[in-house]
Amino acid sequence: MLDPEEGEAIRAVPLRHPWRALIAVVLVLALAVFIVDAAQREDYGWAEVGKYIFDKRISQAALVTLQLTVYSMLIAITLGLLLAIMRLSPNPVVKSVAWLYLWIFRGTPVYVQLVFWGIVALIYPVLTLGVPFMTPWVTVPNDIFLNLFITAVIGLALNEAAYMSEIVRAGLLSVDEGQEEASKALAMSWGQTMRYIVVPQAMKIIIPPTGNEVISMLKTTSLVAAIPLSIDLYGVSRGISAVTFTPVPLLIVASIWYLLFTSVLMVGQHFIEKRFSRGTGRRKEDKPTAGGDPSAVVGSTAGDGPTTAALTNAPAGNDAGGKG
Repeated sequence: MLDPEEGEAIRAVPLRHPWRALIAVVLVLALAVFIVDAAQREDYGWAEVGKYIFDKRISQAALVTLQLTVYSMLIAITLGLLLAIMRLSPNPVVKSVAWLYLWIFRGTPVYVQLVFWGIVALIYPVLTLGVPFMTPWVTVPNDIFLNLFITAVIGLALNEAAYMSEIVRAGLLSVDEGQEEASKALAMSWGQTMRYIVVPQAMKIIIPPTGNEVISMLKTTSLVAAIPLSIDLYGVSRGISAVTFTPVPLLIVASIWYLLFTSVLMVGQHFIEKRFSRGTGRRKEDKPTAGGDPSAVVGSTAGDGPTTAALTNAPAGNDAGGKG
């Protein structure tokens, strides 16, 4: 029985959203109409889609696309880390060189860059080392850029490194300087500080945009036709459609493979973000028991957790000295 002094309990009525439900129904109906209409249109060539979706040439081209993505991102992440350190360097010359690199590769379209790398073997048929205007000491044929696959990896990696540099730099700058000072006070070396203090916290900032860049790189590989490299997924599907005169079905086939790869990458990105974001969320408090003292509510940790007051006074995970 309720105490008259406490008053009657409030009965909460959930807010209704009729327009939200109506819009959802309209969108679902529109999607259903599009699917039914597309299934009946012969121009989509669903029979050709089923014929080429697991074609050996398509599957091999999909593997080439994955190789381009992985190799380019590995080089881009390594070079981006180096550029980020150069941008944070107190040396004005080193900082200026890194800024010039970013200015060029972020300021020009990636398609234009790939076209340039495709003809660089014509501009520089040999690579020389020596003093300008004198007989070169070493002369090496420029065979590297004659390999179109290697040229594509270099072109994609150099462009992506400019964006990865800014992502890494933003992650490193997100860590409070006080934590580095605290690690020095604990006699930790620079390597230990980076490994145990700076990098784990910076990864929470670096991982999400890096996952997006990997997905973007997977789709950017379709531009290697500018080199020209035609053994990737889009190049092979376009070559088959040029012979069979079925461009739409082959575009659908390529899109399905791209969607498959990006879906797997998105799932992997989700679990990686979840792994690196542990300890950053707010603690959830249990509801007070009937007749209990609200001030005695414990946290969501197992066992005898801290009280609400203790949680309130504890430092946040992102604050200096807080436990992430």
